[in-house]
Amino acid sequence: MNKNNKYNNIFHVLGEMKTYLFLWSTQSFSGLGSAMTSYALVIWSYTQKGSALMTALLMVSSYAPYVLLSIFAGALSDRWNKKITMLVCDTLAALTTVAMLVLLKRDALQIWHLYLINGINGVMNTVQQPASEVATTRLLPEKYYQRVGGLRYFSSSLNSIMTPIIATAVLGMGGMDAIVAFDLFTFVAAFLTLAFGIRIPEREEAAEKPERLWVSVKKGLDYLKREQGIFGLIMFLAAINLVASIYDAAFPAMMLSRNGGSERTLGLVNAVIGATTLAGSILASFVKRPKSRVRVICNCLLFSMGTENFLLALGRTPLVWCIGGFLGWITIPLMNTNLDAIMRLQVPEKMQGRIYSVRNSMQFFTIPVGYFLGGFLVDKVFEPIMAMQQENSVLIRMFGSGKGSGAAFLFLVIAFAGTGVCLLFRRNRHIRTLEEGRTDEK
Repeated sequence: MNKNNKYNNIFHVLGEMKTYLFLWSTQSFSGLGSAMTSYALVIWSYTQKGSALMTALLMVSSYAPYVLLSIFAGALSDRWNKKITMLVCDTLAALTTVAMLVLLKRDALQIWHLYLINGINGVMNTVQQPASEVATTRLLPEKYYQRVGGLRYFSSSLNSIMTPIIATAVLGMGGMDAIVAFDLFTFVAAFLTLAFGIRIPEREEAAEKPERLWVSVKKGLDYLKREQGIFGLIMFLAAINLVASIYDAAFPAMMLSRNGGSERTLGLVNAVIGATTLAGSILASFVKRPKSRVRVICNCLLFSMGTENFLLALGRTPLVWCIGGFLGWITIPLMNTNLDAIMRLQVPEKMQGRIYSVRNSMQFFTIPVGYFLGGFLVDKVFEPIMAMQQENSVLIRMFGSGKGSGAAFLFLVIAFAGTGVCLLFRRNRHIRTLEEGRTDEK
């Protein structure tokens, strides 16, 4: 009898989440195709130029429009049909992938073409992301918000595992043509599912006169001005994103160049990180609601920043780097599921599009800055410093010699920086008192 009740409960949950699960699975499949293309292009750009800065600028060009335009995109998203917005953005992003392949086939692809393509994709993501957030809120009952955060990280981590493995195999067998073909196949599957298999409720308020764009944006800013806890949390994550994006810029440079590093090593460590976040996301999906979501967020980030970067900096073998990846990422899904739950529970649904977009501009503006700084610091500061060291110097004994040792030195610096950021913001009284009681729009 108890077993029957258990199965009935499972089927009941699946029934309530059915539409979202359908959307989530196909969008995740499409995300795998996009990730494989991005992975292949990072390797292509670094092997072409051998520059951490030029490779990092690929991500700068993706995030810059996202940061600059997000504050307006959410206000527009609140007005527009969510389903149509997502379909149009996905289609335009797919067309840029086709354009990239045409240039590559004509042997005309240049780094600046990728910057332009990534910029266009950044704009599409800017408009689509708040629409997708609101769609998720409308498709799910409130009680599943934390579980959804776990599912998102499940798909993200699974893609992280599969991307280097599948991309490397497909590149070896069919080249970039096969990578793009797979990317477009996943796009078509997700597009048709969303277009014909998913109904996203649209809540029109005909009695209300549409607001001017700037008025709508201002309401989002005013909300964050009132809600100091949310604002403090956003600033905390902005600081973390600065450190994390410096990490992201230095990571491929170290893994592809350092003694013991290679494309295979980069793929191995990425796969371990993906497997770790997969395990973490499964754990996050079943962990009970904590007494303090804020404390979980702070402690998870402190543990991550205080372990991985030190091991990446001081380790000399793929095994140590993999252990660092495990320690750095095992708690991140739990952090994000609690962050996602706080935002959904705190922010009134009819304001979520504009609040998420204002949050994106504030929380993510440090990412392009961090990518640029990371690439610049590796190429222009830390690699030259290491090149000037004598054979038995302290720095050589700590980080080794040759290309990639400067990136390792930088990892030690950001290890201390990330830990310091976590300790500083843990003392913020507004963040400490922020909990999940949902506020009403004022």
